[in-house]
Parts: sequence; C-alpha cells; structure tokens
Amino acid sequence: MTATPTLTKDLKRLVLQLEDDLREQLDRDDERRAAWQAEHHDAVRRQRTAGAWGAWRDDRITQVAVSWVLTTVFVRFCEDNALVTPTWITGPGPRRQDALDDQLAYFRTHPEHTDREWLEQAFAHLGSLPPTAALVDARAPFRLLPISGGAAGRMLDFWRSRDDDGALVHDLADADPDTRFLGDLYQDLSEHAKSTYALLQTPEFVEEFILDRTLEPALAERPLDGFKMIDPTCGSGHFLLGGFRRLLDRWHRKAPGLELQARVQQALDGVFGVDINPFAVAIARFRLLLAALKECGLTSLETAPALTTNLAVGDTLIYAAPQTQVHYEGLHVYAHEDTAALDRILTPGSYDAVVGNPPYITVKDKALNEAYRKLYPMCKGKYALTVPFMECFFGLARRATDTQLAGWVGQITSNSFMKREFGAPLIEEFLAKQDLRLVIDTSGAYIPGHGTPTVILVGRPQRPVGDTVRAVLGIRGEPGRPSAPEEGFVWSSIVEHMGTPGWTDEWVSVVEAPRRTFLRHPWSLTGGGANLLGRHLMANSASTLGDVILGKIGFASFPGADDAFFASGRSLVRAGIPAKYVREVVIGEFVRDWDNSPGFSSFTPILPDRCLTTANGHKSWLRRQWPLKAVLNNITGFGGETRAESGAPWWLWYRWVAARYSTPLSITFAFVATHNHFVLDRGGRVFKQSAPVIKLPARSTEGHHLALLAVLNSSAACFWLKQNSQNKAGGGNGRGMQDEAWEERYEFTGTTLQEYPLPVDFPLRQGHLIDGLARRLTSLTPSAVAKGEVPEALPLKLAREEYEATRRLMVAEQEELDFEVYRLYGILDDDLTYAEEVPEVSLGERAFEIALARRVAAGEETTAWFARHGSKPMTEIPEHWPAAYRRVVQRRLDAIESNPHIRLLEKPEYKRRWASEPWEKQQTAALRDWLLDRLEDRALWFDRQGRPQPQSVAQLADRVSRDSDLVSVLELWSGQRDVDVVRALAELLAGEAVPYLAAMRYKDSGLRKREAWEQTWALQRREDAGEDVGVIPVPPKYTSADFVRGSYWQARGKLDVPKERFISYPGAGRETDPTPLLGWAGWDHAQQALAIAVVLQAREEEGWAESRFTPLVAGLAELLPWVRQWHSDLDPTYGVSPAEFVANQLTERMAQVGATLDDLAAWRPEPPRRGRAPRKA
Repeated sequence: MTATPTLTKDLKRLVLQLEDDLREQLDRDDERRAAWQAEHHDAVRRQRTAGAWGAWRDDRITQVAVSWVLTTVFVRFCEDNALVTPTWITGPGPRRQDALDDQLAYFRTHPEHTDREWLEQAFAHLGSLPPTAALVDARAPFRLLPISGGAAGRMLDFWRSRDDDGALVHDLADADPDTRFLGDLYQDLSEHAKSTYALLQTPEFVEEFILDRTLEPALAERPLDGFKMIDPTCGSGHFLLGGFRRLLDRWHRKAPGLELQARVQQALDGVFGVDINPFAVAIARFRLLLAALKECGLTSLETAPALTTNLAVGDTLIYAAPQTQVHYEGLHVYAHEDTAALDRILTPGSYDAVVGNPPYITVKDKALNEAYRKLYPMCKGKYALTVPFMECFFGLARRATDTQLAGWVGQITSNSFMKREFGAPLIEEFLAKQDLRLVIDTSGAYIPGHGTPTVILVGRPQRPVGDTVRAVLGIRGEPGRPSAPEEGFVWSSIVEHMGTPGWTDEWVSVVEAPRRTFLRHPWSLTGGGANLLGRHLMANSASTLGDVILGKIGFASFPGADDAFFASGRSLVRAGIPAKYVREVVIGEFVRDWDNSPGFSSFTPILPDRCLTTANGHKSWLRRQWPLKAVLNNITGFGGETRAESGAPWWLWYRWVAARYSTPLSITFAFVATHNHFVLDRGGRVFKQSAPVIKLPARSTEGHHLALLAVLNSSAACFWLKQNSQNKAGGGNGRGMQDEAWEERYEFTGTTLQEYPLPVDFPLRQGHLIDGLARRLTSLTPSAVAKGEVPEALPLKLAREEYEATRRLMVAEQEELDFEVYRLYGILDDDLTYAEEVPEVSLGERAFEIALARRVAAGEETTAWFARHGSKPMTEIPEHWPAAYRRVVQRRLDAIESNPHIRLLEKPEYKRRWASEPWEKQQTAALRDWLLDRLEDRALWFDRQGRPQPQSVAQLADRVSRDSDLVSVLELWSGQRDVDVVRALAELLAGEAVPYLAAMRYKDSGLRKREAWEQTWALQRREDAGEDVGVIPVPPKYTSADFVRGSYWQARGKLDVPKERFISYPGAGRETDPTPLLGWAGWDHAQQALAIAVVLQAREEEGWAESRFTPLVAGLAELLPWVRQWHSDLDPTYGVSPAEFVANQLTERMAQVGATLDDLAAWRPEPPRRGRAPRKA
C-alpha cells in the first residue's frame, strides 16, 4: 500500500508542531520578521489582502510548514520506491541504516550543521534533477523561513519510527506507485488551509464524467496538435491527470512512430493548471511528473529527461482577468507567484477545454472581495466564488470565430447561484449569452466530501445554439451512503439515462428543457410531478403575496456582528447596558411552530424616537462595545461598503429599516429552516436578519394578519417554497444533502416569497385558533412558570400536563388547516376537514404518518422520521378518536392513495415536524437560570463598604444556605432532598465562570489572537487621543479551538465578548478551602482589579510564597489599561483615582515578585498532567 491509513492524521499533527516552531523562528529573526511585515503592509496597501498582520502571518506560516512536510513526503516517496539512489531520511531494508550512516558522515564533515541542513541536502538533490527541480525552486514556500534543527530532527524521527515488529510505521513503498494519497494530504493536511482555500478533492468518477463531456467532444472536432486543456482551480491535480492520460492515448494512436518520451511530453504540453494554494500545485506537479515517468517506462528520476509541466501558483481570478493581463503595475506579487508563467497560462480565450471544481465559499477578505467585484461584473451582493469562476472558466475557453471553434467548459459547482439573489445577474446577463449544453442536478447524488448541493454545467462560449438544453432533474436524493459512491442510485441513474430524454425513474428525470427556462432567475431543477403541482397552485391563485403586502419583504434590521450585540438580557444589564437599550430580539432559529419566543436580548441603541448618535457621556454601554470598535467599523454591507466608509456611528446596528417598525403588527419567519415557520409578532421586539419581516398596509387588522399567516404556515406553502428556494448544505450523509428530504434546510428569501401564489379565500378561523394555542403554549413553559415566582414541583407538573395537551391540539388543528388549504387551491374537490371539535392528535397519528408507517411495514421505505421525533409508527387509525373523526382521517388516507398532488404534499418534507425541547430539559434550564440569577444578587458580591468581595463556593454556600427559597429550588434542580449545598453549587457553577487571566483562558493559538486584539486596542486608544494612526487592522476572530475549555468558548464566542456570570481565580483560594474562588462578572474593570488586590492581600496574610503571586500580578497588568481608560477620575467611594491605585499596586507587586511587564505577559500555567509518562524509545 502506498500510504498507511494514519499518515494524513499523523502528518497533520506534524504540521501543527512545525507551525509553532516556525513562529518561534520568526520571532527570533528580527530582520526576516521586518521583511514579512513590510510585505504584508505592501499587500494591504495594494489591496491584495485586508487581513491583519497576525492572520496574514499565520496563513503564511501554515504554507511554510506544509511545504516543509510535503517536501519530506516527496523525498520519502522517492526513497521508498527507489526513484533516487541516495537515502537521507529512511527507506526499506538496509536503506534506513544507510541514511543514518550517511547523516553521521555528513555531521563529521559539517559539525556546525543541524538536522535541518541534512534535510536540505535531500531537497537540493531533488533540485538537481530536471524532473523535480520545480518542486524545490526559489518559489517553494519552505524557502521563506527555515525550521529549527530540533524541529528537523523531530521530522526525521517521525519518518524513521518503527512499530513493534521493526517495520517502518509510514512506509510509502508500492509495487505500482499510486499518488492518490497525496490528494488526501492536499485536502486534510491543514485545517487552516482547508477552510481558507475551501480545499476539496473531486472524486475520480465525477472528473471522468465531466471530461467525457468536454475534453472528448473538443478532441473530436479539432486537431490534436496544439490542443490545450486547463483546470484553473487544479487542486491536487485530478482533472490534470485525467486529461493527461486521455491526451497521451490520442498521441499513442496518432503518432505511434514518435519517440515515447516525445509523446509523453506532447501530452504534458496540452495540460495546464493553476491554483492559489502553493502546496496544491506542488502535489499536482509531483503527481503529474510521476505519471509521466511511469508512462515513459522509467523507474529513476536520476536518469529521467527534463519533462516539463505547465503549472503555476497564483490567484486565477486576478491573473486571468483581462484587466489584469494588460499590466502588472500596482499589483502586489507574492513570492510564490511567477507572473510570467501566470500571464502565459491564463491568457483569455486560449483553451479548447476548461474543466474544474472551483471553490464555492464567499470571500471573507474585504480587499479580495472588492478586487473580484471590479474584475468580474457579475459579482453582485454577497456573491459566492461560483460567480467569478463561472465568468473566468468561460473566459479562458476559445471563442468561436471564422477560423476556430468555441472551446468546451465543464464544471461541478455549488447550485446556490440558481436561487439566491446574487445569482440573478450571472444567469440573466452572463449564462443567457453562453451556449449552455447540459445542466445536471447533482444535489441528490452522494459525492464524498461535498457538503454543498451541487450542479454540473457544460457549455461553450458562443451564442446559444438550439432552442433546448439537456437537463437532468432531481426527484429523490440518495437514501444513505453507498459503499461505492460511483454506484449510488442517483449517480448511476444520471450516468445511465442522461442520454435518454423523457426518462423518469425514482431518482431523476431527463428532459430537453426549453432554453428560455434557463434565461431567467431562479432555476428549478426538480423533476417528477412537482412542476405540475406548482403550475396548479399558480393557476388557482388570485394574487401573489407581493400584491397584498406593504412594500417588499426583507429584514427589518441586522447588527452586523451578532456577538457584539446579542446576549441574555441579564448579561447585557450586568455589562452596564441601560435597560432602555435592552430589547428582546427575534432570531430565525427560534421562530418555530407559530411561536417566536426570543432566545436572546440585544443591545439596541435605537429608541422609537431617536438613536444614539454620540458616545459622549455613555460610558456604561461604551465600556462593553469599545473593544469591538475595529470589528464593527469594518462590517461590510451588501454593496461592499464598510460602516466606517458609510460614516455611520460604529456602535449602531449596521442596518435599521425604520419602516418595518412603523406599526406594531408584523409577520416574521425563519429565513433558514427545514419547513415553513411564520409567526405574528405584536410589537416591542427587534428582528435579526434571519427573521425577515412582512408588513401589511397600516389599516390591516390582526385578523388580516392571521388569515395570511395561516396560508403561509400550510403544507401547500411549504411545498411551493421548497420548489422555489435554495436548499442549504450541512450534515447529512456527506453528499451535500441530508439523509432524508425532510431534514433539508432551505433559505426562504423575501424575493421568492413575494411571488407566492395566494388562494382566493383564506382560512382565518384556523389562523385565530392555532395562534391562540401557540400563545397559550408559551405561557405554560417552565421558564414562564418560574418567572416572577419561586418554582415548585406541583405547579410545574400541572403546567406540563396542560402544555402537552395544548401541543396535541395544535397538531390536530394544523391538520385541519392543511386540508382546508388543499381545498382552497382546488387540489381537493371534497372538504376533508372535521366539522366538530377536533380530538387531540399525537405525533405519529397524522394521516400521512399512518400512510408512511404502512409503507415502512411493507418494506417499501425506510425512514428515521418516527425515531427522530419521538413517536411510534402506527399503521391503523387510533381507536380512541370519535368515529366521525376516524372516518375523516380514512378519507384523507384515501386521498393520499388516489390523488397524486395530495400524495406529493402529504410527505414528511412538507408536513410540520413539531420538534421541541423535551420538557425535562426545559425545566432543568429554567431552574438553573432561576438559581443563577439569584446567585448574582449584588449583595453577595460587595462588602458593607461597597468593595468587591471574591469568595469561594464554600463561602457562597454558607451565605445562601439561609435562603430557604433558593435551597428548595436547588433541591428541585438537583433532584435531591436535604441537598449538600456546597456540592450542588459547585456543580451548578462549574461552567459559569471564566478565569481572570488570558493565559488561563486561551491556548497558544488564542493568545496569539489576543495579542493582535491588544495591538488593535492600543491603536484605538491612540486614535481616540487624536492621533492619526492610519488603518487600524481588524483582529482575527476566535474559534472554539483557541480556548482552554469549551465553557469559556460558550461564554465568550468568536469576538471574546464576556457573557459569563462569574470570574474564576484558579489556584488563588485559601489553602484550607479546596472549592473554586469566584468573583462576579458584573464588576467593572476597576472593581475587578480591586478584587485581585484583595485576594493578593489575603494570600499574603496567609503566608504565601511571593513566587505564587505572579499570575495575580499579571491579572493586574492586564486590567490596568482598561482601568486607565475608564476609571482615571477620582472615585468618591474610595477617595482616590482607581487608575492611580491599580498602577501603584502593580508597581509594588512587580517589585515584590521580581517580574517585568514582559515577564508577566509571558507567564503560563503549568500544563495539566494526563496519563502515565511515555516510555523512552
């Protein structure tokens, strides 16, 4: 086998180790660091990036680390497969000892050298060989920064490690060397690179399919001499290898008398590739060279000719744009970019076939985002990279002229442009002018690794030919994960039947679609009876939603950075936000089943009559928001303009549409969800963009709103919306889709909704009924019961019983609504609603669920619907219902069987799921919140003189144990009578506190980001003082991997906004008290500093060794800049300036522990000990 199963995982760890080493090397090398900083500055100035120095540096370090590791992979592959004679690292049999002996001899000659120089000897040998010289040339990223000798030694040890039997752990030898494993390395070697560059391999069966429909027809209609194909986003080279093999086969047939090596070179001359990622190109180059070597019948690189390839590293979107090709003046060129090669390779209109799998992500870097907008006219709104690459691919292909045929373009790409608004210009202004030949919905196929729904497009850059386009429309997604993806039901159906227009099976339908259907946005690639039902709804409509509403549907507001504004109401007030600026926020994720109970509150600096236009005199909220100033100022809107550029105050929400707050009544909905969720909001809240708003004319009554609400919440509406909306990626079985259709999430846009066809009559009665039940349900939740009173077991038990009964009534009434709407649209001639008071209906008892259960029992279908929703499959109508209701349900079952439209609508994907948190979980959370709110009582955290009072959990337990209400709720929460208060509080508070010191909160990666934030804050302070500091960089966001514990990440989030309730002081408690020492997170910076001073004094009085004070002193040092910023004035409570007091305390304590500010910043806690010490080799 070419590579061991754990190779990628093990090398991934090695890359991370090298990154740490390289950072240390860069920190020690002042000259090189200054050069890197100068290059970053120039890249920012010339708008190649808008990333902060720290993020830019880390990205480059990742590239350098991967380059070092990959180059050793190349060396090892050559060693194990005898492609080179010498051995530097290791090899099979005696070659391992040869390497050790040669290395020893080298050190005898060069005693001053390290293991790094020995590795570089291997790299130099590859550089001396014509086929591999380009792998290690001056542009190779490892040239940018040397690793340490120790790191090189660890790499050598890694490759030389052996298992218990003495065999190499990572043996790359193979009788028939296969480089496919390098594709795995390309995709997974670095998580940072994977997310930055959207690394994703194209499976071979997809690559072959696209080449069959682009390269082959191109070769069939033009000469082989001079034929050129390109993958502009070549990644690890799958398309290039496939193209090389096909071209070589043609050369073998055309010129069998030509020397073999010449035929191989001719094939290589026809294959071109570019990628923005340096290590992707290195892998592609190595794989292509080895394939060429094998075809030449050669087994040694040392005797191989100088086979040349046409690959280059660079940003295709920049270098392929016609505007860029005119000149390079003003363009920052990275060290790994060869502009001459890029200019030659990326000449527009020069390729017979252009193929690839371009990245689908949106562009986070503001400078690049703007650059692409300028270079590619179709980039509108929040476009994905699908758009510019579509233009780019067609632009690289030959255009039809009097003397040449148009080239062929084929790609698998995200289907997001088909229905999202940013895709409208691409479809209507660009693709409408291309000769589109083939459109295949691959969103239902299982394509390993593709977490985004995809489409395959084939076309030619010429005026459209013919009135139809071959289209393969999706009907049903792959049911599970096939062991051989290329043999999956959906993919097999596509391959076998795409050449048969009129074919329809369970998976796809193949049609010759009128070209005009692809000239307008959005596209719908759904097959089967869905199109017929959609046309029926339109034909039975009196108006569209857009006809009856006020204005357009859209967001009412969005903050631009959720973490900066959203938190619990308690957290915001704790942070000093005045109550008048704290409002409940409606978030799309919480708009469910006729209810929009808010999950968060928000800092909303906008009142009904005015907004905060000045920060003067507002220290209470400014203290919380100011650290985020650079982030908020650089939020980019849909048009690409930042808040700073717009001139708006940085602390306001980025967008606020006052007209959508003009009247209290609004219909809001979940922008992204598996099903349609619309709710009537009666005012007083604010809306996040994930909960857009529908406004009716000002004189509309609540009844008007509820009638419309009922239609929008019907299963018929769910069907129409899904047919016309974009499905979202995420989870599922790895094909970019979920395992079952009802799990798919969709994006329901205002533009789409406005076209929704409304029936002539509206189901007002059902709207009133279900809305009333939903409001009643909200009043029965544990959090509602616990609000304003001490929670007790009996009231909670009674509330649960009524809550569950109300929920069952809502399920029943929703069924009545769905079947009434079917009649209103003329889908049913008969009235299949129940005329009397409906009985309660449990999940699993609805008509469609009975029909589904019968199909499952008959072995016709498998589903997780019942298990996922906690219901039991029932094949018979429940006996406990009234006979008349049972007859109605039977008629519904008959309709499902006989009416194709009803059969399509009465499926799980269009029927409400009624998924909710289990009562037990809701109750536990409500009791927990009640207890924690009680423990935040200010009286517990200040002494009688008003000074902050840290205390241990044991001390806190002693004080609150006299509160009988708190103890009773603690017993209810813990499920224990006569509860041990200390133990229970310790459990309750375990995840509610965050350490006072950065070094205790973050891992090394987080500390590096914290350093970048501190640099930004320093610049902000200078700017506030009136200094012109130029552009203030936006610091990098945090991830969960940056925090020592998951609870810290949960409390802080990606912007590190403190939302925790308490502060912890690890290791600073009394010797006689093992419980954690805590403070209150509601303390301001001065109070936090005073609390540390109190702890220092207490521990000093206990006789602590002064060396143990260092972390506490470091805490004072971290707080001092904030205390100076916000508390420099005289404080009447203490009679001194808090800033002066803390500064004096810090000076004294630094002298006491003998530490400088740099020493304090460098302090780190001892790493935790885990497991036994490893055995020595």
